[in-house]
Amino acid sequence: MLNIPQLLAQELSISPSQVKNALELLSEGATIPFIARYRKERTEGLNEIQLRDLFDRHAYLTEIEERKAAILKTISEQGKLTDELKAKIEACLQKNELEDLYLPFKPKRRTRATIAREKGLEPLASFIKSLNNKSASPVSLEQEAVKYISEEKGVKTAEEALKGASDILAEEVSERAELRAYLRDYLMHSGSFVSQIKDEHPEGSTKFEMYRNYQIKVKDIAPHNLLALFRGETDGVLDLELSYEEPAVMHYLESQEIKTKVPAVREFYQTMLKDAFNRLMKTSLISEVRAAKKLEADIESIKTFETNLRELLLSAPAGMKPTLAVDPGFRTGCKVSVLSETGKFLEYQTIFPHTGAGQRASAAVTVKNLIEKYKIELIAIGNGTASRETDEFIGDILKTLDRQPIKVMVNESGASIYSASDVAISEFPELDLTVRGAISIGRRLQDPLAELVKIDPKSIGVGQYQHDVDQKLLKKKLDETVESCVNYVGVDLNTASKELLTFVSGMTPAVAKNIVTYRNENGAFKNRRQLLKVPKLGPKAFEQAAGFLRIRGGENPLDNTAVHPESYKLVEAIAADLSVPVDRISQAAEKLKSLNLKKYVTDTVGEPTLRDIINELEKPGRDPRAEFKYATFKEGVNEVRDLMVGMELEGVVTNVANFGAFVDIGVHQDGLVHISQLADRFVDDPKTVVKVGQVVKVRVLEVNEKLNRISLSMRSPDGATTSSVRPANKHESKVESRNPTIDDLKAKFGKKK
Repeated sequence: MLNIPQLLAQELSISPSQVKNALELLSEGATIPFIARYRKERTEGLNEIQLRDLFDRHAYLTEIEERKAAILKTISEQGKLTDELKAKIEACLQKNELEDLYLPFKPKRRTRATIAREKGLEPLASFIKSLNNKSASPVSLEQEAVKYISEEKGVKTAEEALKGASDILAEEVSERAELRAYLRDYLMHSGSFVSQIKDEHPEGSTKFEMYRNYQIKVKDIAPHNLLALFRGETDGVLDLELSYEEPAVMHYLESQEIKTKVPAVREFYQTMLKDAFNRLMKTSLISEVRAAKKLEADIESIKTFETNLRELLLSAPAGMKPTLAVDPGFRTGCKVSVLSETGKFLEYQTIFPHTGAGQRASAAVTVKNLIEKYKIELIAIGNGTASRETDEFIGDILKTLDRQPIKVMVNESGASIYSASDVAISEFPELDLTVRGAISIGRRLQDPLAELVKIDPKSIGVGQYQHDVDQKLLKKKLDETVESCVNYVGVDLNTASKELLTFVSGMTPAVAKNIVTYRNENGAFKNRRQLLKVPKLGPKAFEQAAGFLRIRGGENPLDNTAVHPESYKLVEAIAADLSVPVDRISQAAEKLKSLNLKKYVTDTVGEPTLRDIINELEKPGRDPRAEFKYATFKEGVNEVRDLMVGMELEGVVTNVANFGAFVDIGVHQDGLVHISQLADRFVDDPKTVVKVGQVVKVRVLEVNEKLNRISLSMRSPDGATTSSVRPANKHESKVESRNPTIDDLKAKFGKKK
């Protein structure tokens, strides 16, 4: 069997000791964020990405080893396990290769070959095979086949006997691992996907128009094109085939299988091989190639989804300040919720600023009173229906105030999903759906990460084809992304929701719930050690979680840092050597920088951990996310019909795909910046130029009001390099091209906000 640790070290270009120690930590119950942050000495500095790759590959190889054991046992029980076959099975690294070797021995339903064997035709098949393997004089296969005619066995003619022998040989050929491997590779590299729109769908009537008469090499197809083809096929719009050169396939099989020059045997084999491929190999091999390409497309699409989700979750927070949150609406009014500086819901009102002058004046008074009453510093306006009109209404009010809160348009994707969720109902059982939605919008502005973890990532609107990809893999990868982001930022132990705590290293939903219950019953945590009083939170969970939980204003200043409690004595020793109290150690930045770290190295704490500790002490409690900035939409441009070609606008990137980026420019419909329009240079990957949440400047290239499509550019008209990110305003701090498919475009453009 395989030496998995050694193989992993070779494949991932890391040392055997790194593999061994990382796997040991995982088996001990350590989480990836914990290992990456607090066990750098054990893993010699493996980061989260390396650790996930290592553990995923280890799981795959372990699964293969378990499958090998089961297969070897089955073949051995059949008495057919040879040393050569055993060696081949044990050397397998891929599941396809393993299953090919197992295929001849796999229990199967009653086949044509099985029936032929039952009729006693296997000796005839062996005879014909022997003729193929030697030079012989001309023979009559019919004469030999006559010997097998038997009314009792159901063989009425020589022709039937030869057909049965052919069935036996065809099954043997179809189960040959080396033949299947070659043909699978041939289809993968030389085959083509060919699609046509079905006759019942006239031109221009479907979103799959690009694929009306479409052909592309299997090896060259882009992930989004493949997923669109499969979707069109599933929807019954497209006929999709994997085409190949049949003469090339037959030439290969004949070159491998036909050894004789005897015409009769050659002709028999040619007919048999054609049957073997068309009846027994073609469908399964094409299915395997489709599945392999689908997995590739899924992985690529999910990677893009992960990147977009990470950028969204790590969006700069506006800060925990008194916030007025508005969920806009026309006829049903705007739901206005007030949140405290801790995100606590305080009050809500429904106003009707868009149903007449009288109602508008009344609404203005209500909003102004709320701003003054709660000393509002932030105003969050959802970007859905009536958003621009509401934005202008709020803007008019702010012009009358001496102290103006910051007004920001907030992406409300998924807010309605949250509003109807069990989480929202549990938080606000007495409130209306729309009020819950407004609260979510406001909290997203205060702290995007803390609020967005309450929503299924698939509902946040930063992915492509999320319903078409492998759902199990998608959930795994998105959950990993959320976990990574939460632990990267850290969590305020005294304000975090149960949902946010669940993603902290070492936490389970039950323990997260118990923390909230304990906090409600006993008041705010004063130190990290109090966590050990929480039911079901034992020493192991404490070890995994403590470093990622923050306590602001607690008894120990180190509890508001990423320094792990296991290193507190070390920090105290450093503070003593510097003659500085622990609570003022951050003020001794120069002394910290000149510290001789080797003095503090121990068997368990090395220089990597010491450097992390020093970095944390220099800026205790800092938020690693970028600083807050926001876009200002152009006044008077509220709908698609207000756009004009050449108009320059400011917007926010809402989604990044491998063919470009979608940008919210405040007209209820995102525009597309095609990959060829992202920069004044060739762009291979849009993610290298833009990211979700980025504020960009764009120029309108084309507007199709009928189809609700907007084409944008970030290139400069004269070809000079332009910056896609504008300077911060007074409220801000620093913070060969491919074509999209019609399906890609309509899937996005056809969906209004």
